[in-house]
Amino acid sequence: MSDVALLVIDVQESFRHRPFWNDADVPPFTERLQTLIDGAAARRIPILQIFHLAESGPFAAASGHVRTLEPIVIAPTAIFHKRRHSALVDSGLPGWLTQHGIRRLIVSGIRTEQCCETTTRHASDSGWQVDYVTEATLTFAMTHPSGRRFTADDIKARTELVLMDRFARIATVEQALAGRDLPVAA
Repeated sequence: MSDVALLVIDVQESFRHRPFWNDADVPPFTERLQTLIDGAAARRIPILQIFHLAESGPFAAASGHVRTLEPIVIAPTAIFHKRRHSALVDSGLPGWLTQHGIRRLIVSGIRTEQCCETTTRHASDSGWQVDYVTEATLTFAMTHPSGRRFTADDIKARTELVLMDRFARIATVEQALAGRDLPVAA
């Protein structure tokens, strides 16, 4: 088995039922994510799917929305459930990664600056190498209390800025799948 694992974080129908959902960025996201999933499967890289759960609302198991976001097709190696922003907290994921000798994580999913970024920071601080694949993450515009509007692209650029060379290597789908072709962060 590979010492690399792909994390597919919170790519679930629950988000379609949130007020900030916007279909505009979904097609390029799902295309890049599907390419990443298919590439990982072809390379026998374990694909770990993580779902976010909550007590109520669209993230509650009873809602019926805690399932893979369409049109993504995925046959995960293992599935984990979390209730925190980091996929590494109270999910069983760290034990699985250690048991299977995983040293490098490829991070993808929803939302760029929340669960994906938080998991990346946590994983880096815990000793895993991380490839952060921004083009295989999705987020939505946000408005600061001052009234300033941040587009999804603004948020993605900020996330790359704060993660790059500190917590992760920023990679395209192709670079993450090639793995060793990326420069090592200082």
